[in-house]
Amino acid sequence: MAEKENRVLAQNRRARHDYFIEETVEAGLVLQGTEIKSIRRGKVSIQDAFARVENGEAFLYNMHISPYEQGNRYNHDPLRTRKLLMHQKEIHKLGAAADQAGYALIPLKIYVKNGFAKVLVGLGRGKKKYDKRETMKKRSAQREMERAARRG
Repeated sequence: MAEKENRVLAQNRRARHDYFIEETVEAGLVLQGTEIKSIRRGKVSIQDAFARVENGEAFLYNMHISPYEQGNRYNHDPLRTRKLLMHQKEIHKLGAAADQAGYALIPLKIYVKNGFAKVLVGLGRGKKKYDKRETMKKRSAQREMERAARRG
């Protein structure tokens, strides 16, 4: 059961393509009702999600958690804003860094750790189009070198 608990339930693959991730922080999530049951089933999406620091608190926007099938009237709003649980120092540090031009707080992964839902939040600096092309060139060159090494 322990190995299943720490598996990644949702991942934002696009984030590393669109941003240079400079720092990551693990944060807890404040959930309501049946949200944790949906998260454990993997019915969560963070593709369009982003985080923001407001009034000394961190919030996660646009994270979609599908309603739990057996939840009936206890279900929640799928796109509701959720509070992130972090130490005050981390919140101030990330908030100050995210206020700089070109920086954003992006959720990278969602997983369950010791029974609690966690989100890995990254401080990302936006890539320009030429940066993305450069990354793709490096990746394809690396792939070619690996293929050549395997062939002999």
